Amino acid sequence: MDKYLLALWKDIPSGPIKQSEIADLLQLSPKQTARYIHKWSFDGWLTFTSGRGRGNVSNLQWLKNVETILEDRLTKIIDEKPIEISSKYLLWDWSTDSKLRLMEKFRSKFGYVQSTKDKLIVPRKNPFLTMHPLEAADVHSANIVATIFNRLVSVDEHGLVSPELAHSWDLQKNRIRIYLKKDIKFHDGSVLTANAVVNCLDKLRNHTYYQNLWKPVKEIVVAASLVIDVHFSSECSYFLHMLGSINASIYIETENHLYGTGSFYIQENNEQKTVLLAFKDYYAERALLDVVELVQVPKDFDVVYRSSTLEKDDQTFRVESDSGFGVVLMNTFRNTAIQQKEVRDYINYVISKYRHEINLVDSRYSPNHLGCLIGHSKPYLVPQVKRPDFSEPLVLKIVNYTENTTLWLKSILEKEDIPVVIKWVSFKDSIINTPDNEQVDLFVHGEVFEMNQNFSFFSFLQNGYSSLAEILKRNPKVKDYIDVYAQTPFQDWTSLNLTIEKTLIEDSILVPLFYSKRQIPFSADLMNVNMKHFGYVDFSKLWVRPEI
Repeated sequence: MDKYLLALWKDIPSGPIKQSEIADLLQLSPKQTARYIHKWSFDGWLTFTSGRGRGNVSNLQWLKNVETILEDRLTKIIDEKPIEISSKYLLWDWSTDSKLRLMEKFRSKFGYVQSTKDKLIVPRKNPFLTMHPLEAADVHSANIVATIFNRLVSVDEHGLVSPELAHSWDLQKNRIRIYLKKDIKFHDGSVLTANAVVNCLDKLRNHTYYQNLWKPVKEIVVAASLVIDVHFSSECSYFLHMLGSINASIYIETENHLYGTGSFYIQENNEQKTVLLAFKDYYAERALLDVVELVQVPKDFDVVYRSSTLEKDDQTFRVESDSGFGVVLMNTFRNTAIQQKEVRDYINYVISKYRHEINLVDSRYSPNHLGCLIGHSKPYLVPQVKRPDFSEPLVLKIVNYTENTTLWLKSILEKEDIPVVIKWVSFKDSIINTPDNEQVDLFVHGEVFEMNQNFSFFSFLQNGYSSLAEILKRNPKVKDYIDVYAQTPFQDWTSLNLTIEKTLIEDSILVPLFYSKRQIPFSADLMNVNMKHFGYVDFSKLWVRPEI
């Protein structure tokens, strides 16, 4: 298998060609190109006659149909080799017809496999950036953290708190006492202790990105075996909800490894695939699948959770899952035109003028004329405003996952005579808020709430990984509002959230753009499909109805 040979076959027919043109096409040095041509000639793929003298062009003659032969070879690899080996070859530049045939063959390897163990093979378009609870700032990583770790409590979409690793708690004004369940095992076989929980939570509350959220917590101590006390320096109405967040997952850490208590543990994780095995000593109901393999696939591969027993596309059902919302954020702390409210108001006006077109960018998007709080945000009107003067272009951040939306935003801004230049930032850098994020004036941001909307919005304002939190740190008006949360009963947070959202929109710091939903196809014989954290499927409950 040779991707350079395939690329040459696809783009260069038999006939005259300069060796330098081949080198440019394949992005190889002249020496590398000469070596490859010699090898391909020796292997009988082609003949290459070098031009002699000035003005004489070399000649390439193909002797075999390269793509047909390589397609046959890859088909055999898909049949005989592990799926992660064949997946990398699908990333090559195949013709449309070959790619369709190969994709169909490859797709048949996904789904439910019943042998000695029940296994589900699922497509994965990107490797996981991290599996550490304190570093999981993107939904892809956070979902895998939710699968392999547990929290002390769980919080549902309505804000109801239920026991998880803890079984009970006593809440007083300046202290909460938490009682841990007995005989819970980590994936390495060790048993959960109060010391392990205290160490874990201390790392969290002292972490740079979570210090603001955990500021009311004064001290966490072991009170007795399987009992911990949390002392507060001030009121903290949201502490239990904070314990239910993904970043509050409980783990133990060895020199190079993290161990959780979740229903699955990581057997293998690399660029090609991630393998989850059911944890037989799980303290709650054991997962119904034995193995889940998430295998790297090309970007254009359709993500279908399918059983290998049902391969026809019409034997699926679709589950709709919220995939968050998109907003435009403006870095008001920048010493540029974006500090001027009339500039931000004009951008807000332009976006509201064209927002109805957003579904042309992505069919999953619907225009968001309201805000971030689904079911609660109120409609708002943006008055027509006069275009301000611009002495220099605004800097617009672009990230690969928001590329199409950002380019659309750039086009509508320029249509309304707003000068814009683009600054590319990597996905990873955009998450960890590197200085690159502070050197732009505005950007499209996608946000997916974890579970409960009220607490997730508060975390969006405060969590150190949040791009909005970086902006609000320097906004005293909003900071005064945020300080009220800890003293406000959680059941009253909706009105507080709406007040802050209204302020951010009226100040043109946050501009709503779109809502997003995913239609996820599932094979018809996959049972008990439940969507959990961040709109992802809960692997621990999934099973396949066997053919009998």
